[in-house]
Amino acid sequence: MSIFSRGKKVPNHYIPIDSNNINTKDWLILLEAGTIVGPSQSRLRVARSTQDRKVVRYWSLFGETKYYLDVEDYDPRVHAVYFCPQLYKVDQDKKLAPLHGDEIGALIARVLEKGVKERRPWYHPSEGLPGEAVINIATLEEFDTLVVDMPHSIAPGARSEAA
Repeated sequence: MSIFSRGKKVPNHYIPIDSNNINTKDWLILLEAGTIVGPSQSRLRVARSTQDRKVVRYWSLFGETKYYLDVEDYDPRVHAVYFCPQLYKVDQDKKLAPLHGDEIGALIARVLEKGVKERRPWYHPSEGLPGEAVINIATLEEFDTLVVDMPHSIAPGARSEAA
C-alpha cells in the first residue's frame, strides 16, 4: 500500500461540511431543482428531510481532517443541501408546535425559489459537473435572519390567554 493512496478522489455524492455541523441535531434539507416537468407553480421540491446523517472523514497527507456528508442519491447538478434548526409555529391553541422536516423544507424552498438557476433537465454523458450551484449563492448571503410569512399565522403582538 502506497502512502499516496490516501489522496484518493472524493465521490460526487459526498458534500463537504464544517466540523461544527457534525454532531448537531439540525434538520438536513435536500432540495431538488430542475426536475419538475410541465406546468408547475414551484421550481423546487423537498427531496429529503432528516435529522440523521452519515459523516465520512478523509485525512490529507499533512494530517488535516476533512469531513463530508454522505447523502445517498445526491447529484450536484440538481440538489442543494441546507441545515436548519428546529423551527416552531403557533397552533390554534396559541401554543408552540414543532414543524416537521418537510414543512421546514417547504419554507426554505419558498424563499429560495427566485434563486434557482434555469438548466435543461438532461445532459450528455460526456459533460462534467456544472461550475455553478443549482441555487444562486449570492441570494443566500443576504440573509442573517429570515422571516417567512405563513398563512394563518398569529400576529407577533398577540398574547396567549394562559400567560
